[in-house]
Amino acid sequence: MVKNIYKDIKIPESGEMFEKLLETKNVFIERIVSSDKPENKEYIQEQDEWVILLKGKAELEIKGEKISLKEGDYIYIPSKTPHRVLKTEKGTIWLAVHIF
Repeated sequence: MVKNIYKDIKIPESGEMFEKLLETKNVFIERIVSSDKPENKEYIQEQDEWVILLKGKAELEIKGEKISLKEGDYIYIPSKTPHRVLKTEKGTIWLAVHIF
């Protein structure tokens, strides 16, 4: 069944909305839609994460370093790497691939 990553998007008032797109073997893929009010939360995940910004702009902090992302930019975050979302443009869309 064909689906579209840009369809049926609901922008949250604050934080982010996570939607599982695929889970198989050692990979989990999700769409993330961000508000312009990110949650002040540090992530330290057990899995590796590769994430691409499909729409919008964002600023991350990874191991204390600020990183600005624009549409098309992607980044690999190894497991157990402290990171947080500092800023997002309302309606920012991400595709995240988690690798276990």
